[in-house]
Amino acid sequence: MRRDFLLTASCALVLLAACGTSTTGRGEAGTFRPTTPATSPATAATTPGTSAAPSTTRASSTHPASSSHPRTSTPPVTTVTVPPTPALPTIAPGTATVVLNPGHNGGNGSHPDEINRQVPAGYGERKACDTTGTTTNAGYPEHAFNWDLALRIRTLLQSHGVRVILTRPNDTGVGPCVDERAAIGNASGVSAVVSLHADGAPSSGHGFHVNQDSRRPDGATATVARQSNALGAAIHDSLASSSGLVPSTYIGHDGYYYRDDLAGLNLARRPATFLELGNMRNAGDAALQSSATGRERIARAVTAGILAYLGR
Repeated sequence: MRRDFLLTASCALVLLAACGTSTTGRGEAGTFRPTTPATSPATAATTPGTSAAPSTTRASSTHPASSSHPRTSTPPVTTVTVPPTPALPTIAPGTATVVLNPGHNGGNGSHPDEINRQVPAGYGERKACDTTGTTTNAGYPEHAFNWDLALRIRTLLQSHGVRVILTRPNDTGVGPCVDERAAIGNASGVSAVVSLHADGAPSSGHGFHVNQDSRRPDGATATVARQSNALGAAIHDSLASSSGLVPSTYIGHDGYYYRDDLAGLNLARRPATFLELGNMRNAGDAALQSSATGRERIARAVTAGILAYLGR
């Protein structure tokens, strides 16, 4: 009987030792990290560019130390408020429709639980719902820059008869998550999806770069992948000629950067591109980004590229 008791106690100890979990995740673009080269996609063979492996940021959950005393009550449960999933727009056939995705949001920084929860990011990966973005050295935030550009570009596109849908309604909310933004862009009838961002790289580098997926996005056809590259190329050429920004001096090649860690591209089933419109840590780029005149110039260049892609 004593032997049976010892065997039972040993098994219980083994089961207790096996408990415990951890989580890791990657955030969306916003701050530059050093990268290593990767292979560019076959679908992008005719588009200038080199590929590089994505940067990652990681966060892990923490767990309380185990206690030798038995628990006498249920531990508290932390409730996370999940932003509602945006309703997909209804688009009339034949309507030229562009989805503008201004990165980040003004309330993200004060809601870490919401924006750090893990969501699908394409290719079987998961990453943070959203991130806070970067700022200029003087404190001008990327989320505000992205939002201002989106409003300017919307006005310009609408003046050419293009319907515009924004992935967020203001610059004071939280999210939506990167997979929810991608879902808005995937609505049937969307002609193009343009994500608006600025980079936070070392101050010695400057210029814009156009991010394109280095793989065919999940669920996208080869035709859509080619159209995405054509959309990026049209905006690239317009930025290079009239935005006041030069092709990036610190990442990618000639203003193109191929990667596979951006959910907005990985999940895109409509033509999509992801713009980094200057380095906010560089004094010259920051001066342009912080100026209303500079933002109008960038917005007009992006708009001209979109209209060229649409054939307008």
